[in-house]
Amino acid sequence: MSETAVNEIAHHPNPTGFAHQFEDIDQQHEAGRLGMWIFLATEILFFGGMFTSYTIYRALHLPSFVIGSHLLEVQFGATNTVVLICSSLTMALAIRSAQVGKSKSSIIFYLVLTMILGALFLGLKLRFEWYHDYVEHIVPGFGFVYRPEWGSAAPGVQMFMCFYFFMTGLHALHMIVGLGILGVLVGMAARGRFTSQYYVPLEISGLYWHFVDIVWIFLFPLLYLIGGRYSAGG
Repeated sequence: MSETAVNEIAHHPNPTGFAHQFEDIDQQHEAGRLGMWIFLATEILFFGGMFTSYTIYRALHLPSFVIGSHLLEVQFGATNTVVLICSSLTMALAIRSAQVGKSKSSIIFYLVLTMILGALFLGLKLRFEWYHDYVEHIVPGFGFVYRPEWGSAAPGVQMFMCFYFFMTGLHALHMIVGLGILGVLVGMAARGRFTSQYYVPLEISGLYWHFVDIVWIFLFPLLYLIGGRYSAGG
């Protein structure tokens, strides 16, 4: 290949992002989407196992889990739910901006806004909610204190809190991974990689982000709200 051709490729990269191993761009797009859906299917199995374990133990230790649910601050969970729903909206707007051929600054704006909302979720969870739980001595393994009013249900309360921190902690880890993915997308958008013909990385990353948000939509009522329908002695 001549030096002139090499320079031409270096200064004019493939605007569609087409990779040579695919027959056409449509096949490449479908492969990307299929790969993400397969990955999300494994994530559903993973989180599904946790939800199933939680449900079984909740049925076996209902009074303890009701008490544990009442220890959580619903306003923290509700606020974070609103934050994540807004982040799903901004992620969808970033994808739509690419689909209709808007400027890269528009795509970057919505991606950065999504990152800010994601970081806000983590900040609220760590600085306010988890710190509040630590101050109240209901973090298992970190000075957990049993309260007399719990009676014989006390051991099961700590079990509930173990489920709570494991499930919300794992969700937070997925959020951190999502923020890293969004950072990469911002870099790609800044280089003008996304057009109305090529936006699949945004689309499949959006699937991941929406999945993480949906997981929280299940976690919020499961941990914060359902217990309130029963009495501790029921």
